[in-house]
Amino acid sequence: MRVAVVDYGGGNLASAARALREAARREGVDATVSVTADPDAVTRADRIVLPGQGAFADCAGGLSATPGLRDALDTATNAGRPYLGICVGMQLMAHRGLESTVTPGFGWLEGEVAILPADRLRLPHMGWNSLRFETDAHALLRGIPQGEDFYFVHSYALRDYSEGEVLAYTDYGGAVPALVAAGNRAGTQFHVEKSQEAGLRLLGNFLRWSP
Repeated sequence: MRVAVVDYGGGNLASAARALREAARREGVDATVSVTADPDAVTRADRIVLPGQGAFADCAGGLSATPGLRDALDTATNAGRPYLGICVGMQLMAHRGLESTVTPGFGWLEGEVAILPADRLRLPHMGWNSLRFETDAHALLRGIPQGEDFYFVHSYALRDYSEGEVLAYTDYGGAVPALVAAGNRAGTQFHVEKSQEAGLRLLGNFLRWSP
């Protein structure tokens, strides 16, 4: 299995790749994990992971700065290759982001990304928060107990979403979409690569996921 961790000039790439390699080892999956900005490598990959750290517009601009990289994501995922977006990599799946400026997203999910409506709560939302979800809601949640904690760092979140595309929520001044999926495209608002044992379990589920 070829797993492409997409390099758009952002951070967290090495830690995401390390976590994927460890998840593959634990699951007994024969996987080659590569950090790459090569559109051809992304198109050929069996699994695609887009980590995201920073502002929506900056991450979108980083993808656009490499000719063919953004189109490669569409080509591969339109062909059914499983995709996992992490943090801003999830947010980019929406129609647009409203951080500092209006920036078009991928349009894979309903909704837009806006500041968290967390009155009197500190932003960014940073730290461990639990998930709530329907039991056995999705293959990505296999073996993850209700209320499991994952690590979040964000000030913006998906809003005006389709409830059918949200697999799990967390609570921070109200319900916040934490895990989403539309067909073979999924995303986590939390940093799965920083979420220790629970994160490795979810990454293992992603490597075995057959949408």
